[in-house]
Amino acid sequence: MLSKRRDARRLVDQVGVWFHSIDVGHGVTTPGLKSAETLAAELETMDLPEDLTGRSVLDIGGWDGYFAFEAERRGAAPVAVLDHYTWSLDLVGQQAYWRECLEAGVHPEPYHETEYWHPDTLPGKHGFDTARSLRDSRVEAIAVDFLACDPAAVGSWDVVLYLGVLYHMEDPLRALRRLAAVTRELAIVETEAVVVPGHENAALWRFFPGAELNGDVSNWWAPNLTGLSGALTAAGFERVEVKAGPPAELLDAGGGPHRYRAVVHAFKPS
Repeated sequence: MLSKRRDARRLVDQVGVWFHSIDVGHGVTTPGLKSAETLAAELETMDLPEDLTGRSVLDIGGWDGYFAFEAERRGAAPVAVLDHYTWSLDLVGQQAYWRECLEAGVHPEPYHETEYWHPDTLPGKHGFDTARSLRDSRVEAIAVDFLACDPAAVGSWDVVLYLGVLYHMEDPLRALRRLAAVTRELAIVETEAVVVPGHENAALWRFFPGAELNGDVSNWWAPNLTGLSGALTAAGFERVEVKAGPPAELLDAGGGPHRYRAVVHAFKPS
């Protein structure tokens, strides 16, 4: 047991940057930028069905695969992570570069235009591959650019996770149309969002032309709930159910726009 723990720890340490804290067995949890407690809270908020037996799950932009592995644990099959942008990055270098820019108060260059971009070797996929192997998981990897690939080749999936991805999309409506194209039943969308008290019924999207959101040049848009729900129905979903909307303290604060994280369930026509 001790030898297996040492081997698992050695493999985990070789990854360099983990986004998710994943239990990979043998008493080892990956040192994610998001803690296990944070991820458990996010999982509860997103309200992923407890029993996914007999349902397929696709996690778009899944990075290390935490939520896909959880779907697999809940009985889903097949399960896949679709990613490309994060997997194409030398994350150790990119994260150091981002921190340097943040400290210097300058906007980073688009990451796919830097020396850290390697779509031919996918260095950022190392974490997913390591966790998958250690967990003896059957979660599949689909290494394609979701906005450039053929949705028909991706196929249709009962449940599609779109977590922390939408605000990275330069063309969010096109992205949501593609999301609808690969969703058979339910899409769970988690995103950076805004609320402007007194204007909740207006469909609004806030644009970040530079790196105004967290100093990250890959962040572009943050909708309010009405704007998000409207875009999802325009994209092909029948109805939208809110799981996490603006906190009461933001609604009472006045002014704005105020940022928070929204979670919705979007249902395809039955």
